Amino acid sequence: MTSLAPHPILSRRSSGVLLHLTSLPGRYGSGSLGDEARHFLDWLVTARQSLWQILPVTPPGAGDSPYQSVSAFAGSPWLVDLDDLARCGWLEWDDLPWFPRDHADFARVLPWRMANLRRAWSGFQVRGADADRRALAAFAGEHADWLDDYCLFMTLESLHGGPWTAWPTAYARRDPLALARLRQSHAAEIGFWQFVQWRFHAQWQRLRQQAHGRGIRLVGDLPIFVAHHSADVWAHTDLFQLDAAGEPLVVAGVPPDYFSETGQRWGNPLYRWDVMAGNGYRWWKRRLAHLLSLVDLVRVDHFRGFEAYWEIAASEPTAVAGQWRPGPGMAFFESLAQTFGSLPIIAEDLGIITDAVRDLRRRCGFPGMRIMQFAFGDDARNPYLPHNFEPATVAYTGTHDNNTSCGWWDQAGETERHAALDYLGPMAGAEIHWAMIQSLSQSVANTLIVPFQDVLGLDGSHRMNTPSQPTGCWAWRFDWSQVDGTPANRLGALTRAHGRG
Repeated sequence: MTSLAPHPILSRRSSGVLLHLTSLPGRYGSGSLGDEARHFLDWLVTARQSLWQILPVTPPGAGDSPYQSVSAFAGSPWLVDLDDLARCGWLEWDDLPWFPRDHADFARVLPWRMANLRRAWSGFQVRGADADRRALAAFAGEHADWLDDYCLFMTLESLHGGPWTAWPTAYARRDPLALARLRQSHAAEIGFWQFVQWRFHAQWQRLRQQAHGRGIRLVGDLPIFVAHHSADVWAHTDLFQLDAAGEPLVVAGVPPDYFSETGQRWGNPLYRWDVMAGNGYRWWKRRLAHLLSLVDLVRVDHFRGFEAYWEIAASEPTAVAGQWRPGPGMAFFESLAQTFGSLPIIAEDLGIITDAVRDLRRRCGFPGMRIMQFAFGDDARNPYLPHNFEPATVAYTGTHDNNTSCGWWDQAGETERHAALDYLGPMAGAEIHWAMIQSLSQSVANTLIVPFQDVLGLDGSHRMNTPSQPTGCWAWRFDWSQVDGTPANRLGALTRAHGRG
């Protein structure tokens, strides 16, 4: 039976923090790749942390979710640091509007940021140095395999909205002559989208170098599925289960469970895994290679879908009438390993997990995830209790989909609270977040990652996402006035005491 080797970074004891970039402070309504990101790197050094986990950095989609993007490759335009554009001489400020500090008002922030990106593009066209123009052209050539489709897609979306299946037929079906004319007639708009991606990648690589210089590795996030309204599906219809008009025949989701009587109907089109296998999983290898040029480790969302995924007919309004279908399994990861060697992957193995899924994860050599908020529902055999961990584990108090640990404690029932206090000690309720962090840090799990909200001991009003809630999520931000020296010192002391680098 073939098994893959664990990745070295995930085989040693380490500790890190989960915080998405949009949650960073700053003057411009939401966090970005600017000075506040570098300030957070410095905070991580003070706290002796070696990992910074983020959510997907692709452009957010419906409901401002980073998990429903128009591209699996592009960087989010709204993460671009506007101060960098001003320093380059391409952007001049008008009066800065007031934005709230505790959350991102995306309805106001994103249009304002987009307007300033367009102003910077105009400034670049007029004042850009020859060296910068050559750098942009070199970037466009180096990334043409995804950038060309993305820029065409965004240009067409600006002209016709979405979904792409409602565009004029020549564009929806990618008629070569129609696209050639579009490149000529809308060269400036296509150039704008190239410019934004160029600046995103330049700023990102600068931040990554600064992280590495501080001994910090970045943990990225790879959603298993992509949005139907995306450059990826539009450009590669042969890789997805679509009808003649380009609409999904079947969509992704998860079946009914304890949390939902109707399951979750995500709506993402499903892959044609047989076609992907036939070309050596070329698209997936390009996707992973691109992500690994940005981050050092990758959390693969919904890992169980590679063993078996829940298929729902597109005509079904809920996930109830779906069925399990076999995923690509070990052959997929063996093919990736032939290209990349040891795979720096964290398997998100939460939810309905079977022996077959567990076996696939272990054969791949990937650590699974354990969430301590799930640990106190039954008895001592609960797999989320630290004494049941194996070293190949990434331990969390909670994730972006959970309440904060203080919020969870406030809402926990008496039985759950008693179980937690029996496990963590009778005084744990006074600082439940630190009691959980300490227990996880002491465990044999090689990797510990704590949401920044839990490091700060924030209540449930600071949670990042509530699954199945279509609006009002992803907007949480903190301010440095909330952060004194205590959390960094306490986390650093635990990290040192428990041998985590």
